[in-house]
Amino acid sequence: MLENVGKTYNGTPVLAGINAGFTAPELVAIAGPNGAGKSTMLGIMSGLRGEYEGRCVYGGTEVVRWRKRLFAREVSFVPQNLRLEFPFTAEEVVLMGRTAHENGLFESPDDFEAVEHAMRITDTLAFRKRDFRSLSGGEKQRVILAAALAQEPRTLLLDEPTTFLDIRHQLAIYELLRELCRTRGLLIVAVTHDLNLAAAYADRIVMLKRGRIVIDAPPERVISAKIIADVFGVAAEISHTRAGRPWIVYGS
Repeated sequence: MLENVGKTYNGTPVLAGINAGFTAPELVAIAGPNGAGKSTMLGIMSGLRGEYEGRCVYGGTEVVRWRKRLFAREVSFVPQNLRLEFPFTAEEVVLMGRTAHENGLFESPDDFEAVEHAMRITDTLAFRKRDFRSLSGGEKQRVILAAALAQEPRTLLLDEPTTFLDIRHQLAIYELLRELCRTRGLLIVAVTHDLNLAAAYADRIVMLKRGRIVIDAPPERVISAKIIADVFGVAAEISHTRAGRPWIVYGS
């Protein structure tokens, strides 16, 4: 839960007056133009950005007051990219996601089972033994997601999870995220620039502009020509899919 959250960098406010609640199971998209504060908001929620105004509470406790190991069992953060200097295999990177559950020096059968499952559902088993550094951007992104899922969190926070993915894997990842909400009861919050993916899969969209929430509502209320023009400064026409979800065609 975010209560009147604000964040300033070098005297410049990047977030102001942010109020938002999140309840599992739910898939929430955070959208908005570049510089709107999307990644900053997600960083505060993940406990990685301190010194903010207001309150960011998870499980009744301010996120910055959680013990890191316990918080990692609850909340997993998926960055856009991961830079590694050493030759870890994709499988070893996913195994790192089990760190919060380690009780000794060695991995347990439960750890390897969680890794196997996470790599299977993210379609990464085919390159499990390859050097992570040799993978394409999209392959790396799926491995990072697998590591987060191997962590077995209750909440998943993702910063642009489909940036480097081809269309098939973009759809597959969002199908997976929606399924995880339904079957595991997860809370999933994802920053995205793709409004059509957000409209197709999210339960609600939090739209930001210049560090403030413009609207926080289901896609049917957020995706309109007026809001897109006001937030992004572009013309758009809205149609609907056979499932009744809004679909954006950009341009006049």
